Amino acid sequence: MASQRTRTRRSGSSRDRSAAYVAPTLDPTWQSPYAPSKDERESHRKAVVTATVKGLQVRGAIAGAVVVALIAVSVVVQPFAIVAALLVAGLFGYDAYRQISSAESKGDRLGDLMLAAFAPGGSPVERRRLITVLDRLAATFGVNSVSAFIVADATYNAALVPSGDSYALYVTSALMRDFELIELEGVVAHLMARHRLGVLSREAASAVMNLAPSKRLTLAGSGVAYRADEVAAAAIRYPLGLASALRKCARQVVSVDSFFASPTYDQWRYVFFDMHSDRRENDIADLDDVEFRAMALEEW
Repeated sequence: MASQRTRTRRSGSSRDRSAAYVAPTLDPTWQSPYAPSKDERESHRKAVVTATVKGLQVRGAIAGAVVVALIAVSVVVQPFAIVAALLVAGLFGYDAYRQISSAESKGDRLGDLMLAAFAPGGSPVERRRLITVLDRLAATFGVNSVSAFIVADATYNAALVPSGDSYALYVTSALMRDFELIELEGVVAHLMARHRLGVLSREAASAVMNLAPSKRLTLAGSGVAYRADEVAAAAIRYPLGLASALRKCARQVVSVDSFFASPTYDQWRYVFFDMHSDRRENDIADLDDVEFRAMALEEW
């Protein structure tokens, strides 16, 4: 009986009541929120086509009405009108294709346009410093064929733009002179993140297309700079360097003779690290404002 009681007590011990071990498993569908998804990149890729098609809506409606009228005429009176209807539809389709191709090809030439807009600047030491940062981050972000230029301007700013089949990185001489290495790394990482997100083409197209300001912003993409900050900070794992660079941009005052006070900058603004260098006061209601972006990174 004693042995029986002993067995009963052992079977009810806390060791026997413990939960069974379950091996950890990974969710194969999980994706980091800081890594651009395929759908996100695809939406940016289609932005130029979408904007061009929207710009052709009025012309498309007129062409559609003409086609319908010609088809109606061909059924009732003149059979040859169907040929004219097909011709009108074909001409509209060709015009749409031509305008989409033109927007994309003009965007690819933005690197050359930007090179002509600035005078060269920086010292050989600053150039070597920039190339060192660029080479390391280009490998991290998987960006190939990038040419780097330091341009003379007293404003802190930078841009990465298409240049034919490659890319061109432009950094102002003021930024190279006054930014610490970790801040420069944050700026370049941000621009590389834009490439990873797939937004360079739509931003370049917004710079070269003849658009109203609201449509230019729609094409470039609202909140793109904020999103690129996230991707960049996750990649370099030091958001405070990027935040410090943004703080310096937020405190600067642009001189009247700077490129960043010109009408050309107003047209090209969305390709730049600081899209609103010419703002007299920061607007923290805007996701892409440098002050707001710095605050967000400091909260990480």
